[in-house]
Amino acid sequence: MRIEILTLFPEMCEAVLGESIVGRARAQGLVELHARNIRDYTVSKQKRVDDAPYGGGYGMVMQAQPIYDCFQALCAEWGSRPRLIYLSPQGPTLTQQKARALAALPEIALLCGHYEGVDERVLEAIVDEEISIGNYVLTGGELPALVLADCVVRLLPGVLAADEAFERESHYAGLLEHPQYTRPAVWEGRAVPEILLNGHHAKQEAWRQEQSLRRTIEKRPDLLTERSNEL
Repeated sequence: MRIEILTLFPEMCEAVLGESIVGRARAQGLVELHARNIRDYTVSKQKRVDDAPYGGGYGMVMQAQPIYDCFQALCAEWGSRPRLIYLSPQGPTLTQQKARALAALPEIALLCGHYEGVDERVLEAIVDEEISIGNYVLTGGELPALVLADCVVRLLPGVLAADEAFERESHYAGLLEHPQYTRPAVWEGRAVPEILLNGHHAKQEAWRQEQSLRRTIEKRPDLLTERSNEL
């Protein structure tokens, strides 16, 4: 899979993409990950990529031309047109199900806005969908793009040790993950549940499923409603 982040701050993205599980997957060739500088495609001699909004208002708006030319250059280099996602608080919220769908694609591009937003015309011209990571506003789209990239990459074949590593996680099957414990068996007077120490795998699995359901009911009952509606 190939993922390209279109951004004004490629160094910020690269600092994250080279670390931890995503960095290892990248180094092993399991995914191609790059950050492309939108500023490199401006026709302005001053390297400007933004201007004041028509009609007045606070702040600056990213211009259409550098973004459009950046994306067209990407398409020309790849010899194909990746699905272009604009990270925006106006889009539907990212879910694990959406990440799974994106992980099945051969390539995606992530557009990071900045300042007060992006000229609407370029969004209309080239963006396929918008995705938000929550009902709040950040200073730019870089952090959401990195969140989305991380969420997608870890689902790719070979990135984690086994599919079970993410199939048991919160949200994968519509439930929250069961509690996890490690050594020591007793810490500060708090003991690991006995069932996890006795080696009866079938009973342990039943306990995990029960705990996942219990935790979902207690913490995120809305997920059960969503799951019911999907069935």
